[in-house]
Amino acid sequence: MKNLIVVLVVAVGSLFTVNAQKSHNIIALEQTKGEFTQKKITVDEGTYVFEIANNAVGHDVGFVLVKKGEDITKPENHIKTAYVTKAVATGDKQTSNPTTLEKGEYIYFCPLNPTSTDNVLIVK
Repeated sequence: MKNLIVVLVVAVGSLFTVNAQKSHNIIALEQTKGEFTQKKITVDEGTYVFEIANNAVGHDVGFVLVKKGEDITKPENHIKTAYVTKAVATGDKQTSNPTTLEKGEYIYFCPLNPTSTDNVLIVK
């Protein structure tokens, strides 16, 4: 009986852990040819997953996030967890890993599309 209770407790605990890991806020962004449709976004501090949609760009796209003021051309300044986990094909969506954002401003762009580097994410 004790073994059954231990197994049930572990199983229920595992379910809660899996659900907690999947409960990140999502920032959904859409790319069209040469641009993001959302130019400025404001969110609260926290952990987010970026969901990038490719709306008829005609080739794969990606996503880069950089703290404003950093040199965007240097990969060491990119927030790697914000990269999509797989290139986004036309008509598809892909997500990033969970990314913790602190107060400040960030620039986002796609070097594959390519999009403007004037897109701003404000974290308050």
